[in-house]
Amino acid sequence: MQGKTLAQIYALVLGAVLVLVGILGFLVEPSFGIGDDAQRGTLIAFDINGWHNVVHLLSGVIGIAMAKTAASARMFAIGYGVVYLLVTVLGFIVGDGGLLLSIIPINTADNLLHLLIAVSGIAVGLASPATGGARGRTATV
Repeated sequence: MQGKTLAQIYALVLGAVLVLVGILGFLVEPSFGIGDDAQRGTLIAFDINGWHNVVHLLSGVIGIAMAKTAASARMFAIGYGVVYLLVTVLGFIVGDGGLLLSIIPINTADNLLHLLIAVSGIAVGLASPATGGARGRTATV
Protein backbone atom coordinates (compact mmCIF):
# COMPACT_ATOMS: atom_id res chain seq x y z
CA MET A 1 0.00 0.00 0.00
CA GLN A 2 3.04 2.23 -0.08
CA GLY A 3 2.43 5.35 -2.14
CA LYS A 4 -1.35 5.20 -1.71
CA THR A 5 -3.22 8.13 -0.26
CA LEU A 6 -5.30 7.75 2.87
CA ALA A 7 -8.43 8.09 0.71
CA GLN A 8 -7.27 5.22 -1.51
CA ILE A 9 -6.74 2.97 1.50
CA TYR A 10 -10.11 4.05 2.92
CA ALA A 11 -11.93 3.34 -0.35
CA LEU A 12 -10.24 -0.03 -0.76
CA VAL A 13 -10.72 -1.23 2.83
CA LEU A 14 -14.27 0.08 3.19
CA GLY A 15 -15.12 -1.29 -0.25
CA ALA A 16 -13.82 -4.75 0.63
CA VAL A 17 -15.67 -4.76 3.97
CA LEU A 18 -18.92 -3.70 2.29
CA VAL A 19 -18.63 -6.43 -0.34
CA LEU A 20 -18.02 -9.00 2.40
CA VAL A 21 -20.95 -7.69 4.47
CA GLY A 22 -23.18 -7.77 1.39
CA ILE A 23 -22.30 -11.39 0.67
CA LEU A 24 -22.68 -12.48 4.30
CA GLY A 25 -25.94 -10.56 4.50
CA PHE A 26 -27.49 -12.76 1.81
CA LEU A 27 -26.77 -15.78 4.01
CA VAL A 28 -28.70 -14.15 6.87
CA GLU A 29 -31.60 -12.45 5.04
CA PRO A 30 -31.95 -12.66 1.24
CA SER A 31 -35.56 -11.40 0.92
CA PHE A 32 -36.57 -8.47 -1.30
CA GLY A 33 -39.94 -7.54 0.20
CA ILE A 34 -41.25 -3.98 -0.04
CA GLY A 35 -43.26 -1.94 2.47
CA ASP A 36 -45.32 -4.12 4.80
CA ASP A 37 -43.86 -7.23 3.13
CA ALA A 38 -40.27 -6.16 3.83
CA GLN A 39 -38.56 -8.70 6.05
CA ARG A 40 -35.48 -8.05 8.12
CA GLY A 41 -32.69 -10.14 9.51
CA THR A 42 -29.91 -9.20 11.87
CA LEU A 43 -26.23 -9.39 11.00
CA ILE A 44 -24.32 -8.80 14.24
CA ALA A 45 -26.45 -5.85 15.50
CA PHE A 46 -27.52 -4.42 12.15
CA ASP A 47 -30.85 -4.82 10.35
CA ILE A 48 -30.53 -6.14 6.80
CA ASN A 49 -32.49 -7.63 3.93
CA GLY A 50 -31.82 -8.31 0.24
CA TRP A 51 -32.08 -4.63 -0.70
CA HIS A 52 -29.70 -3.59 2.07
CA ASN A 53 -27.28 -6.31 0.94
CA VAL A 54 -27.39 -5.03 -2.64
CA VAL A 55 -26.60 -1.50 -1.41
CA HIS A 56 -23.60 -2.89 0.48
CA LEU A 57 -22.37 -4.85 -2.54
CA LEU A 58 -22.73 -1.96 -4.98
CA SER A 59 -21.15 0.54 -2.57
CA GLY A 60 -18.26 -1.84 -1.98
CA VAL A 61 -17.62 -2.47 -5.66
CA ILE A 62 -17.70 1.28 -6.33
CA GLY A 63 -15.27 1.90 -3.45
CA ILE A 64 -12.84 -0.73 -4.73
CA ALA A 65 -13.04 0.62 -8.27
CA MET A 66 -12.53 4.21 -7.14
CA ALA A 67 -9.53 3.30 -4.96
CA LYS A 68 -7.35 3.11 -8.08
CA THR A 69 -6.48 6.79 -8.25
CA ALA A 70 -6.01 9.44 -5.58
CA ALA A 71 -8.57 11.76 -7.15
CA SER A 72 -11.31 9.15 -7.52
CA ALA A 73 -10.69 7.75 -4.03
CA ARG A 74 -10.94 11.25 -2.57
CA MET A 75 -14.18 11.80 -4.48
CA PHE A 76 -15.51 8.45 -3.18
CA ALA A 77 -14.60 9.26 0.44
CA ILE A 78 -16.20 12.70 0.41
CA GLY A 79 -19.17 11.71 -1.75
CA TYR A 80 -19.84 8.55 0.21
CA GLY A 81 -19.51 10.54 3.42
CA VAL A 82 -22.05 13.13 2.30
CA VAL A 83 -24.50 10.46 1.07
CA TYR A 84 -24.18 8.55 4.32
CA LEU A 85 -24.69 11.72 6.32
CA LEU A 86 -28.01 12.08 4.51
CA VAL A 87 -28.79 8.39 5.10
CA THR A 88 -28.00 8.91 8.81
CA VAL A 89 -30.38 11.86 9.09
CA LEU A 90 -33.12 9.94 7.27
CA GLY A 91 -32.45 6.90 9.44
CA PHE A 92 -32.90 8.87 12.64
CA ILE A 93 -36.09 10.40 11.23
CA VAL A 94 -37.47 6.95 10.31
CA GLY A 95 -36.43 5.66 13.73
CA ASP A 96 -35.35 2.34 15.15
CA GLY A 97 -36.99 -0.52 13.28
CA GLY A 98 -38.13 1.64 10.38
CA LEU A 99 -37.66 1.28 6.63
CA LEU A 100 -35.71 3.69 4.45
CA LEU A 101 -37.51 4.24 1.14
CA SER A 102 -39.98 1.55 2.29
CA ILE A 103 -37.47 -1.18 1.44
CA ILE A 104 -34.30 -0.97 3.57
CA PRO A 105 -34.63 -1.94 7.23
CA ILE A 106 -32.70 0.26 9.61
CA ASN A 107 -32.09 0.39 13.34
CA THR A 108 -30.14 2.56 15.77
CA ALA A 109 -26.96 0.50 15.30
CA ASP A 110 -27.19 1.13 11.53
CA ASN A 111 -27.67 4.85 12.11
CA LEU A 112 -24.66 5.11 14.41
CA LEU A 113 -22.48 3.13 11.99
CA HIS A 114 -23.66 5.28 9.08
CA LEU A 115 -22.77 8.40 11.07
CA LEU A 116 -19.29 7.04 11.78
CA ILE A 117 -18.79 6.17 8.10
CA ALA A 118 -20.05 9.62 7.04
CA VAL A 119 -17.77 11.56 9.37
CA SER A 120 -14.73 9.38 8.65
CA GLY A 121 -15.30 9.50 4.89
CA ILE A 122 -15.55 13.27 4.80
CA ALA A 123 -12.55 13.68 7.11
CA VAL A 124 -10.39 11.22 5.16
CA GLY A 125 -11.40 12.77 1.85
CA LEU A 126 -10.63 16.30 2.98
CA ALA A 127 -7.32 15.20 4.51
CA SER A 128 -6.21 13.40 1.33
CA PRO A 129 -4.64 15.01 -1.70
CA ALA A 130 -6.39 14.75 -5.05
CA THR A 131 -3.13 13.50 -6.53
CA GLY A 132 -0.73 10.88 -5.21
CA GLY A 133 3.00 10.79 -5.47
CA ALA A 134 5.71 12.93 -3.96
CA ARG A 135 3.67 16.14 -3.83
CA GLY A 136 0.75 14.74 -1.85
CA ARG A 137 0.66 13.15 1.55
CA THR A 138 0.63 9.40 1.17
CA ALA A 139 0.23 6.60 3.62
CA THR A 140 2.91 4.01 4.17
CA VAL A 141 1.68 0.72 5.55
